[in-house]
Amino acid sequence: MAHRIYLSPPDVGELEEEFVLDALRSGWVAPLGPHVEAFETEVAERVGVEHAVALSSGTAGLHLALMAMGVGPGDEVVVPTMTFGATAFAVNYTGAHPTFVDSEPLSWNMDPVRLADLLDSRARVGQLPAAVVPVDIYGQSADYTSIEAVCAEYGVPILEDAAEALGATCGGHQSGSFGRAGVLSFNGNKIMTTSGGGMLVTDDAVIANHVRYLATQSRQPVPWYEHEDIGYNHRLSNVLAAIGRAQLQRLPAMIDRRHAIHDSYASLLAGVEGVRILGEAPWGRGNAWLTLAWFDHPEDVERVRLELGRRGIESRHAWKPLHLQPVFAGLTDGPLPVAESLFDHGLCLPSGSVLSDDEVEEVAGCIAEVMTDHIPAERGERP
Repeated sequence: MAHRIYLSPPDVGELEEEFVLDALRSGWVAPLGPHVEAFETEVAERVGVEHAVALSSGTAGLHLALMAMGVGPGDEVVVPTMTFGATAFAVNYTGAHPTFVDSEPLSWNMDPVRLADLLDSRARVGQLPAAVVPVDIYGQSADYTSIEAVCAEYGVPILEDAAEALGATCGGHQSGSFGRAGVLSFNGNKIMTTSGGGMLVTDDAVIANHVRYLATQSRQPVPWYEHEDIGYNHRLSNVLAAIGRAQLQRLPAMIDRRHAIHDSYASLLAGVEGVRILGEAPWGRGNAWLTLAWFDHPEDVERVRLELGRRGIESRHAWKPLHLQPVFAGLTDGPLPVAESLFDHGLCLPSGSVLSDDEVEEVAGCIAEVMTDHIPAERGERP
């Protein structure tokens, strides 16, 4: 098999094997069990909240959290346009509809100023949205100091989509700890993984209990199957929770490695004209989940991506803004230029904590070759 360098492959080893073997030998192979309970406790402690509910995916967490917050058919929910589609999909699952807000240029997360403008316009006609769902993209926390102040002024609750940002901070507080609840993802490409899975984290016992109830088929506490509500099969298995517990122990080292990879890219490409590595916002430290390169000329993004692919190196365009996605056509009036610029100019580079220094140098070397071989006639503006 040809050598491949992947974007963000899982980083698992002997500790994960030990935990999984313990789960198998204990007989707790079916959903729930002691590793699930321990994993919930440990993640809650890591994030700094009172409650955690282990779920089958981050998307499931967003869906059930919105339901627990009372979001339903006909409601409006504000989400950033620069994010993966699952954020808005979960809104649609409830029967509500998303409205998209542009990014700010420091972290590329939801712009508090644009959010304030939107909430002010809704307040003037007495139609405030049911919730705001900021997203911490690429492992960098949104500006929650500003976002929470805006939402508090209008009395709109926040659900934090921290799927990509476990271990990141804003103002010294952990991602996932903002708003009424937060949601984490443990998908195979995230900073840590359970192969598939997610977690609701919150200080609100009512939300935690309702999500746990919905995720366990809405079973009533009687000695037979009785249901008063539509339920969902969204709980995490004991075996997968065992993987998560091992990963959580190794999380600090994996974050440190991703930061080292990010810094290496920045150093290796510092002298290459037309490309730079995007840094961190001033309000917190990210987890460096994915390193983004900014190219002055949009055509260079695809040229570099294709050449990396030809050499067996995976890379990916920055998220295509949701207001440009066909499934959400017509939901936004006019352009959202900051997010659109990142999509045009941004490329995600291999960032997994298993990458070797030689592989990082190989990626950077390929980018430098492509950029050196083709110097654009005109310079584009940087953000």
